[in-house]
Amino acid sequence: MFSRLAAPAALVAVLVAALPARAGDRLTLDDAFARVAAFHPDLRLPALRGEALSAELDEAAQRPAFRAGVELENALGSGEYAGVDAAELTLSLASVLERGGKRDARLALAQTRIDALAPEREAARLDLLAETARRYLDVVGARHRGALAQADIGQRTRTVAAARHRFQAGASPESVLLTAQAALARAQLEQRRAAQTEEAARQHLAALWGEREPRFELAPDDPRALPAIADFDELAAQLERTPELARFADERRIGEARLQLARAQAAPDVDWQIGVRAFNGTDDVGLVASASVPLDGARRARPQIRAAQAGLAMLELERESRGVSLYSTLVDAHGRYRVAHLEVLRLGEDVLPALTRAEAAAERAYRAGAISYLEWAQLQSERTATARQQLDTALEARRALIEIQRLTGQALVQPVARTTKKESTP
Repeated sequence: MFSRLAAPAALVAVLVAALPARAGDRLTLDDAFARVAAFHPDLRLPALRGEALSAELDEAAQRPAFRAGVELENALGSGEYAGVDAAELTLSLASVLERGGKRDARLALAQTRIDALAPEREAARLDLLAETARRYLDVVGARHRGALAQADIGQRTRTVAAARHRFQAGASPESVLLTAQAALARAQLEQRRAAQTEEAARQHLAALWGEREPRFELAPDDPRALPAIADFDELAAQLERTPELARFADERRIGEARLQLARAQAAPDVDWQIGVRAFNGTDDVGLVASASVPLDGARRARPQIRAAQAGLAMLELERESRGVSLYSTLVDAHGRYRVAHLEVLRLGEDVLPALTRAEAAAERAYRAGAISYLEWAQLQSERTATARQQLDTALEARRALIEIQRLTGQALVQPVARTTKKESTP
């Protein structure tokens, strides 16, 4: 009863997750994961491969087939063998007697290939979710760059108004007003560039679940909110359990099964046949039987055994090489995250607040005629550049975090721990 209800419910859940986002939807990173998991073909391929390997397992479990034979001799010849009076008719049943545990070796090989699907499927899932997280981060980054550009437009608009007021009052030349207007135009260009980049990033993200015209809206996500991560030694220990290395353990079991099958080939199979022969001339019948064994089976199996042993040795080296590569990548990602985390923290707590106060003071001083336009404009540019630097560094940290999660097999989730002081958009 429950199984009959569970299947339709699961189907409904998958279909709901696969539906394109409606206008006004607030898409979170977990929502994007759900859509990709429900729709992307790469995550459905392992199930089909499992069905194919299951069929191979059933085939490996089959024993040698029986062969029924009919043989007619001494018929339709010449002389006393003309016609069928002296004919001999033999009905036989034949098969092969497998020796050396070949069937068990075939079953073991087929089963280990099925077992190897799990880490392979998990590795593919992590790679795809990491790609989803990176594309989602591209949209978040473009949106925040647009917000910074919009804030810069507000700053530049106030500067233009102040410069126009001073120009009309004869307190500054027209060149100052024109320079302020050019700075405003550059800020507007940056805002339009960020909008185009965001639209392209949205389409790139939605393509993962097959949506051609994305209409979703992102849920609030501050990329500068960076979580604390584990120490490197702890992450390195988790690296040993990553699906990319677990795959080698299954590959080794497959290689050992192939080696066992190759060794089983050294034991020759016995072809046997048994039947009944009828003699038409005397109406007598007799039993016939035969057996044959191929010679020198051990020598013929040696190349397969050597190939299987070499494959196992190569697999060990590949595993060692892959482990070194993953460790190096983890070292790099962990270091980049720690450095970027510190930079985002310091910029948010120390540098940006000071620049914000300095820019506000410069605006008051400029309006009072105490400083030149250039001094105020430089502070505005410095504050905007620093805010962009903090955003770019935070995005780089998030990319490093995604790589760490992919390498260690941790769940790819949206960071929620806020260890950086929230800095209002300038």
